[in-house]
Amino acid sequence: MSKISIKILGGGREVGRAAIAIGKEGKYLLMDYGVNFNERDEPQLPLHIKPSEVSALAITHAHLDHIGAAPFLQTTSEVPVLMTSVTRELGQVMLHDFLKLSGYYLPFEQVDVDKMLDNIQEVNYGREYFHENTGVMFLNAGHIPGSGMIYADIDGVRVLYTGDVNTVSTRLVEGASLNGVKADILITEGTYGNSIHPPRPEIEKEFIESVKEVVEKEGNVLIPAFGLGRSQEIMALMAEKLPEADLYFDGMVRTISEIMMSHPEYINRYELLARAVNNFRAVRNSGERRKIVKGKGKVIVSSAGMLKGGPAQYYIKKLGDNPKNAVFLVSYQAPNTPGRALLEIGKLNSNGAMLKARLQWFDFSSHAGADGLKKLASSIVGLKKIIIVHSDEPVGFKLKERLKELVGNDSIYFPTNGDELLIEL
Repeated sequence: MSKISIKILGGGREVGRAAIAIGKEGKYLLMDYGVNFNERDEPQLPLHIKPSEVSALAITHAHLDHIGAAPFLQTTSEVPVLMTSVTRELGQVMLHDFLKLSGYYLPFEQVDVDKMLDNIQEVNYGREYFHENTGVMFLNAGHIPGSGMIYADIDGVRVLYTGDVNTVSTRLVEGASLNGVKADILITEGTYGNSIHPPRPEIEKEFIESVKEVVEKEGNVLIPAFGLGRSQEIMALMAEKLPEADLYFDGMVRTISEIMMSHPEYINRYELLARAVNNFRAVRNSGERRKIVKGKGKVIVSSAGMLKGGPAQYYIKKLGDNPKNAVFLVSYQAPNTPGRALLEIGKLNSNGAMLKARLQWFDFSSHAGADGLKKLASSIVGLKKIIIVHSDEPVGFKLKERLKELVGNDSIYFPTNGDELLIEL
């Protein structure tokens, strides 16, 4: 019989700030070390773990809620870091931007980011890597290019951590699959544990038809989107379904797209992304932006997806007062963000002007819904325990109810930050 410890340092009964440590005898594999933000937009780090107790840090992907706090572990030590090659390049961009915007609040500096980058061991899907008593393997997570589920073997106890996972294939990433994988413990995200996303083809059809409607009436369409992942998915969709569109992409979207173009092995339909990047136009400066907003029939894909910053803020101020124009939201809108305020009250903040442009939200989620999460868990061989993280209440409890038939209610845990689970198998 083996006993392992699982520490919930972040992501316990919350979405974001993912940080899970698994191990025994005071040595842990740390899986993700991200941040989230409070209502004042200040970054919140996970609970602390001594770097001397971390045998390795495995990063599932480059979104800040999974990588944002990782450089902090390098301030007093040198912790080995595992991630895919594209996550390394994407993470470098995301952390540099994070420091620029939030550096005042952070307990690390650029030198610590550079140190982390120096300590990265790049990994490939399906190959096992060893750190002390732990074997580690990355499996495609289907979330964004380079994202990985982490499969760890600690002295014979097999643990699978999904990170952010999606079972639906998109133009950008092939969906995750676990058929035949053997694991004793599943640590699963539950972001949408009580929701079932509408079929992707239906959403895409509605989106394309809506863009056409606005453009044909000489209106402009602003699509605020996450610079990492969602923007490229939308651009690839447009390249396939509406290649004649007068489309521009702006902000971090440019840099991220260039990185993805250099890693075709991680792109599901690379030819569509290449067509989008090559045929649509990158916006390089403020002068080009001023010309675009004066035009007609333009489509603009721009960061930031929640309208918290980036060129999207400029575009919505210039385009939002005209009923012929449209703002199509395609990303999750977190509480206390301008995007959420726009959906709830029709303006970016309580003191702002009402949006006159057409407003619509489309469910292009890159997270599995409740049905996808259950299908994923059901496909694991030998599963004994399930731990739900990265989920708000009461969503996590609803997911626990959905999954109890797989292992029994007493073998499903929905822990909070600071909990340590000691599991014997």
